[in-house]
Amino acid sequence: MNCALGGMMLKNEAAPLKTRIGISGLDEVLMGGINQNNIILLEGSPGAGKTTLGLEFIYRGAMELDEPGLIVSFELGPQKLMRDAAGFGWDFASLEKKKKVKIVYTSPSVILDELQSPDGVLAEQIREIGAKRLLLDGITPLQIFGDSLNGRPFRDSLHVLVESLQRYGVTAMLTREVATRNGDAGQNHGHERFVCDTIITLSAETKRRGIHRYLEVSKSRGQDFIGGQHTFRIEGGKGVQIYRRTQSRPKEFNQQATSSHRTSTGNPALDTMMGGGLYDGSVTLVVGISGTGKTVSGIQFLDQGVKDGKKGLLVTLDEHPQQLIRNAESLGFPLGDWVRDGKVRIHYDSPLELELDVHFEDIVRIVQEDQIERVVIDSLAAYEATSPEESGDFMYALATFFKNRLATAMFNYESPELLGVSQISEDLKASHLVDNIVLLNYVEISTRLRRAITVPKARGSKNLQRTREYVIDQGGISLLDEQSGEAGELEAVPQLPFSSYYGLLSWSPDRKSPIIEERVVSGESLPKSPKMEKQKPVRSNGAPSRREKGRRH
Repeated sequence: MNCALGGMMLKNEAAPLKTRIGISGLDEVLMGGINQNNIILLEGSPGAGKTTLGLEFIYRGAMELDEPGLIVSFELGPQKLMRDAAGFGWDFASLEKKKKVKIVYTSPSVILDELQSPDGVLAEQIREIGAKRLLLDGITPLQIFGDSLNGRPFRDSLHVLVESLQRYGVTAMLTREVATRNGDAGQNHGHERFVCDTIITLSAETKRRGIHRYLEVSKSRGQDFIGGQHTFRIEGGKGVQIYRRTQSRPKEFNQQATSSHRTSTGNPALDTMMGGGLYDGSVTLVVGISGTGKTVSGIQFLDQGVKDGKKGLLVTLDEHPQQLIRNAESLGFPLGDWVRDGKVRIHYDSPLELELDVHFEDIVRIVQEDQIERVVIDSLAAYEATSPEESGDFMYALATFFKNRLATAMFNYESPELLGVSQISEDLKASHLVDNIVLLNYVEISTRLRRAITVPKARGSKNLQRTREYVIDQGGISLLDEQSGEAGELEAVPQLPFSSYYGLLSWSPDRKSPIIEERVVSGESLPKSPKMEKQKPVRSNGAPSRREKGRRH
């Protein structure tokens, strides 16, 4: 947050009155609105959305806040402005008939002459409709006229403009063109940046050949605001939408809610491994390579929530909702019925042009509106791939939000390779944010891949730090009986229970016999092994090897 020194008040000075801008998200960035009679400089490159934001500033004031507005335009006539505004559902024609809005299409020379007189046409128009807001779109033509045609420095004309607007008692927005695409608007140190009370910059950046727009408040005298770049969108039928940056979310360390109540993961055996289940409001990280069952464990977790009467949310960037429903139903989970009954929400966003600020706001809205108590995020790897610089802050804000609401969450993370426990913190920077870590892995024994599950971390719990074998079948993930494993099939190398192996999480697990170890320790002779019939080494074509030919001779 930033607060300009110009906002310091004397002890007996009354605090300035605030007025809402009325634009979605912008009042939140401005901590409730703007000080009345402030002069706002709105700057950005051509096509950044300055005129659209300015029109909505006037429309929201006239339509919702009982603040009539005057629009002064040098480049677009009233008909074009009304046509463009109608695309967002803003009926300026009816507002003009009701004398809540007035559009003045004129030239810079006329405006500069009008400002010299308190009884000019501009002042008369303001008084006629009782204007509280004014949009001057834009001041670049004023500068060109003042410097080249009027023969006076633009600095002088600007001071006349500012003094006149303050005398009229309006909250004014002035638009200004600067080059900000993939650049810094702050490098355009025009005199207007020092004179105006509030500076809002619209910019655009190219990301993966797409365009992302941002809004930044760099100055606002006499008030706090949330600094930094916030996502800026122009959406048909809605107008301007501002999504505050995820990193600015409040971090309530001292007031964070905490619960001692435990809830089930949906798998009794896993609950036991985790010391009795999950605490309400905890965040669990499920890590594993593709195919180990991360999504299945999330569906199983939501299934238990449905049984307990707790609404769930599945946020997915990896799979389309219909594919998730099909796969879940193949394992016996009626995910489609849960969605239709309102017991579970599925929120899908394509990772191709993902904007984390917007995505975060959508999750917050769904959780609050539907009173969600269980959340599955599938998966964090997609966030890292699309926004590697911002994904860590996003995960932190998300975890904090869920904890504050005591919503129990499960974050899935797809590892690109088989992991050892020591690699988790190195590969995933968010591992320290979560309360529990469940590691799903493949173990190659003989010619078979077997699945292994471990709980290396469980805050506040006495977790069972053992590696267990599991299978995925009807009903989801189930742990195998430690005494039987998957033994039973006759193979060249017997498939023994996990308890017969060492180093299951390493690259090469070893099988050792407790009987052999006991005899080695006690000094007894080793048991005899069954003799295997000697076979002649042959080439792949079935012919005797060179070595075997030598023996014959």
